[in-house]
Amino acid sequence: MIIEVTSLQEPGLELFTSLTEAQLRNRLDPNRGIFIAESPKVIDVALNAGYEAVALLCERKHINGDAADIIRRCTNISIYTGDRPLLSQLTGYTLTRGVLCAMRRKALPSVAEVCRDAHRVVVIDGVVDSTNIGAIFRSAAALGIDAVLLTRNSCDPLNRRAVRVSMGSVFLVPWTWLDSPDDGQSSPFSFLRALGFETVAMALSDNSLPLDAPCLKSIPRLAIIMGTEGDGLPKETIAESDYVVRIPMQHSVDSLNVAAAAAVAFWELRKSE
Repeated sequence: MIIEVTSLQEPGLELFTSLTEAQLRNRLDPNRGIFIAESPKVIDVALNAGYEAVALLCERKHINGDAADIIRRCTNISIYTGDRPLLSQLTGYTLTRGVLCAMRRKALPSVAEVCRDAHRVVVIDGVVDSTNIGAIFRSAAALGIDAVLLTRNSCDPLNRRAVRVSMGSVFLVPWTWLDSPDDGQSSPFSFLRALGFETVAMALSDNSLPLDAPCLKSIPRLAIIMGTEGDGLPKETIAESDYVVRIPMQHSVDSLNVAAAAAVAFWELRKSE
């Protein structure tokens, strides 16, 4: 059903205009909320991964253009359309490639399910910048990371900007939230150890190993822990990790952006064939 948008108050448009990320996430329940995918390529990746489209917002010219394949695949949804200036006024930003799609979230798997066949996982601990989250997912998909685990104080991977920056990689790599075990006695990282993983904390430390240390690459199951952009990893996490690892630097540079550091670590610590 194609709906010509003529008013900012058009019923159904609140999915794209007035609801915050948190409101979208909890529209039904935390595991079955809504997220927004932006651009035909990203939407196509999400559809291929089994995500369900709820509604589409696109410039009129894209109905028979960039959005045509998406519309053919998504029957029985509302398609809101109009000219670019009006849609930009509605959303507050210029649409990338002129297409937005509201999609339903899937129920998330458990940590054990995500890690069952994994050899290399990344733990994102307290990273709140959506651009960094998207970039980490893109590197994870490209460089052989089998799963992504996030602490609850990290940015939601299905944040609109994170999805866009990842170019849809958030739909390609299994992920879930890393919570503390129910027994209240052990940490999430000890739970990973119980699953057979050794943990590597990426941090600057006097006793840290260089990233290219030969002993690291041969580890069968490895969890690479990346910390927040500013303060890095908590001291407790560093102390509990099996290894503390640094990326050797030159020209007195002390650190890399977390997304750049993650890409370097993923490549160097990839599983040996």
